[in-house]
Amino acid sequence: MEFRLLGSVTVVAADGRELPAGSAKRRSLLAMLLLNPGAPVTVERLTETLWDEEPPRHSRTVIHNHVSGLRSLLTAHDAPAAGVELVTDNGAYRLRTPDQAVDTVRFDRLVARARSLDDAARAAADLREALALWRGPALAGTTAGLPLQSAARALEERRLAAVEDLARAHGRLGDHCAAAGLLHTEATADPLREPLVAHLMHALGRAGRRSEALDWFHRTRRALAEELGIDPGPELTDAYARLLRTDTPPSRPDAAPRPALPPGRPDRVPPARHPSDQEPPDRLASDRQAFDPVPPTRVPTVGGLASVPDQRPAPAPAPVPAPAPVTARPPAAPAATAAQHTPWPFPRRPRGFAGREDELAALDRATAAPGAVALLTGGAGVGKTTLALSWAHRRHQDFPDGRLFVDLCGHSPLPERDTAAVLRELLLALGLPVERMPATAEAMGARYRELTAGRRMLIVLDNARRSDQVRPLLPDGDDCVTLVTSRDRLGGLVASDAARPVPLAELSSPQAVTLLAATLGPDLVAAEPEAAARLADLCDGLPLALRLAAARLATGPARALAALADELADEQDRLDLLDVEDTSVAAALALTVQHLGEPARRTFRSLGAHTGATLDSRTAAALAGCRPDEAAAALAQLATAHLIVQIGRDAYTLHDLVRLYARSLPGDTDTQVLPRLLDHLLNTLLTACAAAEPGSEPCCALPPGTRRPAEVRPFPDRASALAWYAAERDTLRGAVEAAVAAGLHDRAWRLVLLQWPLIVWQVRDGWAPLLEHGLAAAEADRDPGAQSRARALLGWVLLEEGRPDQALDHLERAPDLAARAGDGCAQAVALVNHAVALARHGDHAGRARVHGLLLKALSLAERAGRADLVGLARQHLAHECLAAGAHEEAAQHAARGLAVAEPPFPVTRRVVLQTLYGRALAATGHPEEAARHLGAALRTARAHQYGEGEAEAGAALRALSDGGAAVAGAVAPAVAPPAAVAPGTAVHATAPGGPAYARPSTYPR
Repeated sequence: MEFRLLGSVTVVAADGRELPAGSAKRRSLLAMLLLNPGAPVTVERLTETLWDEEPPRHSRTVIHNHVSGLRSLLTAHDAPAAGVELVTDNGAYRLRTPDQAVDTVRFDRLVARARSLDDAARAAADLREALALWRGPALAGTTAGLPLQSAARALEERRLAAVEDLARAHGRLGDHCAAAGLLHTEATADPLREPLVAHLMHALGRAGRRSEALDWFHRTRRALAEELGIDPGPELTDAYARLLRTDTPPSRPDAAPRPALPPGRPDRVPPARHPSDQEPPDRLASDRQAFDPVPPTRVPTVGGLASVPDQRPAPAPAPVPAPAPVTARPPAAPAATAAQHTPWPFPRRPRGFAGREDELAALDRATAAPGAVALLTGGAGVGKTTLALSWAHRRHQDFPDGRLFVDLCGHSPLPERDTAAVLRELLLALGLPVERMPATAEAMGARYRELTAGRRMLIVLDNARRSDQVRPLLPDGDDCVTLVTSRDRLGGLVASDAARPVPLAELSSPQAVTLLAATLGPDLVAAEPEAAARLADLCDGLPLALRLAAARLATGPARALAALADELADEQDRLDLLDVEDTSVAAALALTVQHLGEPARRTFRSLGAHTGATLDSRTAAALAGCRPDEAAAALAQLATAHLIVQIGRDAYTLHDLVRLYARSLPGDTDTQVLPRLLDHLLNTLLTACAAAEPGSEPCCALPPGTRRPAEVRPFPDRASALAWYAAERDTLRGAVEAAVAAGLHDRAWRLVLLQWPLIVWQVRDGWAPLLEHGLAAAEADRDPGAQSRARALLGWVLLEEGRPDQALDHLERAPDLAARAGDGCAQAVALVNHAVALARHGDHAGRARVHGLLLKALSLAERAGRADLVGLARQHLAHECLAAGAHEEAAQHAARGLAVAEPPFPVTRRVVLQTLYGRALAATGHPEEAARHLGAALRTARAHQYGEGEAEAGAALRALSDGGAAVAGAVAPAVAPPAAVAPGTAVHATAPGGPAYARPSTYPR
């Protein structure tokens, strides 16, 4: 087990899985303990950490609860065996961990060891290993308390010191370019850190890039003056003076002159503000010599894709005259230079581009910093290239020295572009003659950076697949902007070159309709707005799919948008319809899938059998038939490739078109993908039922041959279980339909009935069609017990929907079916449901029958020894007796129900029984005892946030204080029927003007 603070605060199990560390406050408490490994941390210190302002009165309780939660988490994952122990120490808390279990400890030891070594190579290796432990800003995901803020700042200082040490190690090895690259990223992020800039200036000077080093000094001096109103400190000024005293390193024989500043740009040397600014002539000359003499031609708009460069040798260049004496402005270029290359045209502005204003603004922000690298990422067909080109045309005036465009073919039918070939094209575009082309890719890269440093250019690197494919193509200097598009996240580019990600998602429905209007014409879309919106949804908001749909409509026989939407609604044909000549959604997705590793490809193929839009690693493991950790790794790769979208921790979504493409792929002979998914869902449903209704019995057993998943999702409480039910409702409905289609009826009806906790809580939410599917599957499976439960639940839903005749038909048949199955418990549930329905919708003469049905249900429950059913039956008998005026009998049933209503009996049921008992006592002339029970019911309901129970008990207490007729009226309102029961469940039921009597509690077997 290990703990990570250098990034998000996380706990990692021995098998490499990240454990759920909990809320920000719990992570903050854990962080404070880990920052003091093995030392006691007082409650006062933890309070100061968790609350930046005045802590609440119960802060100690909150801290204790968080400590208990951490202990439970650690114990559940064998922390003691790993030497990890969270103990209480005289009112403080102490977290004991092995020496290497905390990443901050490992970081400090590696840095200390590196500093003690004389061997620069070994020191650099240790420092790289130490810096690799950083995954982002330290202590991320914690609260903003002062102690953790201070600790985070201290850790960041230690990181920067390690970066500077690594740069020194590179310098000792003679690799000054590596040192400069390392420091450049940090100095760009923290431009006012003078020691860091000084180190960067030293590294640049030793790398022969003195002009850049001097430029960093002037830029930093200006920033210090403008933002802080101070002058550079001694370390920075010493670095500047040392650079001025250093002779300019000799140029390589093949080195071409660097480009001049473009005409009209302000000079790099700022106005003098400080005595040190009165620079001697030798400084000015050396600074200018870094840019002189060069042809000052403005590079026209160029691109490496739209046309092929002329491979013929260029004419011999005109002789370059000797450098003129340095003056305040660079000399004009020889006219012959402009003819040394043929410019390549930049791709045209995309047609039909619409919307994306937020993304365009995000690109503006991402490219605002000096030397910016913007990373435009998104899935296949989402419109990355279109957006990049649209932005480039919109901002073309910002790049007077030209624009370059290169398709790297990272996801393309063509082979991936070779770095040397791309650099050669870029150099040709920049005007370098063929005869002066360097021989190696490394030399080409150096020449490319020299020619771009000092120009204001845009470099568009389209369709990249890997970070190392992009790095050699990044220009030099602060005036170039690089825009990279990729289907992958390219996190390495973000880490090494401070690339700013700009994720590109699918279009919203209004944006998609706007795109259709821009493609087809506004009149056609305005004539069928609903069909256009439906078409946009069927295309998942994917610009490529929308354009293909528009092309099919525009080039086919004259027809309406609605007709095409109807055709696309058929999942079997949707991908075929989105295929026009040489362009299709399937082909675009195939180019992404072909670059996946085999485990990720196998997982992706299995997603075609998924019946919902969301999934996690457990679901993916069931589909692919692998371990959850393997599935998690595969899902991470699919998300990186933008085939699925990560929406939370271990939570992903996939669009219909992607799922349909996965389904269309030729798979292996694994015919158990769907059965594995169904068995996974059944096991998860059983766990969710247990959490949603504690103490209840499962409503059904798993069918024979059901596989137990490697890992079942845990539900810590009732709320989390109900939230999962609600979120996965569409997935479960799709699973039922798939099970029926595959003839797996034994699983289909179970998938329906195991959703009862959500059904009874959202009873009026259109469940009848699903329950009818479940009933049909139970009949096909010839299981009378399942038929009984399905009819009982369906009858109750129909009753709540205001269809009593249909409801009573199902409810009357349910008890006999349960009897045929020999299931006394299910028969008791069905009888209670039938009785409640008759009480609500029968006449007064039928009250005797209701009473008889409830007594029979009570007898069956007692015979089965089911206390929960006994309490349920007595609850409804007590209510029925109160309504009939049989107050003594009502008190007896309520009292006996309370006698069995002990944990794990649901609290809500106990509140209802105690309220009924209090009313019965009041009606039989025992007001003091009635008040005691009603008060207890009120307090319990309030403590468990049971609003209806609190209201009911409070109303009874108020009626009791009024006495007389008011008590009798409150005890047995003529229009308020007792709650009906879903199969094994007491459900809230409110008649016009009447109160609710019960909440869902049990669904017994």
